[in-house]
Amino acid sequence: MDTIFALASAAGKAGVAIIRISGPDAIACSARIGAVVAEHDRKLVRLLDADGTLIDQAFAISFAPGRSFTGEQVVELQTHGSPAIVAAVLRRLGELGLRLAEPGEFTRRALENGMLDLAQVEGLADLIEAETESQRRQAVRVFNGALGDLAADWRQKLVRAAALLEATIDFVDEDVPVDVYPEVRELVESVGRDVRKEAAGVQVRERMRDGFEVALVGPPNSGKSTLLNRLAGRDAAITSDIAGTTRDVIEVKMDLNGLPVTILDTAGLRASDDVLEEIGISRGQERAKAADVRVHLVDDLSNQKETGEDGLDIWILSKSDTRGVDGEGGISGKTGLGVDLLLAKITDYLGKRVAGAGTATRTRHEAALLKAGTALEAVAEGLTIDETPVDLLAEDLHLAIRSLDSLIGRVDVENVLGEIFSSFCIGK
Repeated sequence: MDTIFALASAAGKAGVAIIRISGPDAIACSARIGAVVAEHDRKLVRLLDADGTLIDQAFAISFAPGRSFTGEQVVELQTHGSPAIVAAVLRRLGELGLRLAEPGEFTRRALENGMLDLAQVEGLADLIEAETESQRRQAVRVFNGALGDLAADWRQKLVRAAALLEATIDFVDEDVPVDVYPEVRELVESVGRDVRKEAAGVQVRERMRDGFEVALVGPPNSGKSTLLNRLAGRDAAITSDIAGTTRDVIEVKMDLNGLPVTILDTAGLRASDDVLEEIGISRGQERAKAADVRVHLVDDLSNQKETGEDGLDIWILSKSDTRGVDGEGGISGKTGLGVDLLLAKITDYLGKRVAGAGTATRTRHEAALLKAGTALEAVAEGLTIDETPVDLLAEDLHLAIRSLDSLIGRVDVENVLGEIFSSFCIGK
């Protein structure tokens, strides 16, 4: 591979900037700008321009192949964070024939050199984007290899099961001393349960990464926009006594006890001759239906419906400050009455959903897990039928193994690499 370089820290003024050089010529090229370091070294250096003038005094750290982030020889230059200094160093490295790294190229090299598996790469992308504590914890688990550890454990069990089955094929003309089916069945059923459980939690984990949605639903002038502004701590939505003020879905992002939440203010539900308002109502209904929590602001609590399986429905008496309602069941965005109780209820519900989820976080993970689960179900069913050919059972086992291998990038991942690395910035 050629040698690449890029600014690895954020652009703009800072106390320190980090410029990373990775590849076979990293040591030689860093020496040509004054950073003379050994294969694994650290020292204070003077970075020089082509004419020998001083660019900056910096700290140089070198990482030997196999001991760096990319797995290659790496030199990192920690300069002062002036944009002018950074620009001068980057220009000089370019003059030496090095290539500016593409977005995510350092991480891609880490994948190709076996320093990270594919799930860890996705975890790193999520870690960079994490805005709340729960997102950080989830991303760290994946980046730390939790999903890879699960896949490795499942793979080991299924390889054992496949080996037992294939032993009966290899010795078909001889008596196999032990009936292998009970152990195979136990291994297959154990992994199948774990895989199905993990697949069931993907949607929740994906919501955790992208943010849960809480929709405020109700008729016009029920206090939805006022409540949204109270939750946001600012005037995010226009409030008015005129019905139909909100015509589109207004979104406000919140950190709710470490959980990423987007509050949706939807158009008031009513029959209208206004085409634009009708469009707004339709959009609001669609978003509310897909939301994790729907907060119904109503005038009467006697007609509330039960919560369905597609999320939590909270029915609450709106504008309680004007109704003389004090306590549970009422809310006022104007005075704040009942807001803390509502937030606690939402936090408790979402927290329980998160606690029951697994490690897999993406639709790609879910597809691989479901494919493996289907193959394992076929094996489990085939083991109960004496006429099922053993070689077909073994093939289904290998299909399940390949599906689990795709989780961490062993097989069938080329088509997803472009999408994954497109989310990375230059320097990572």
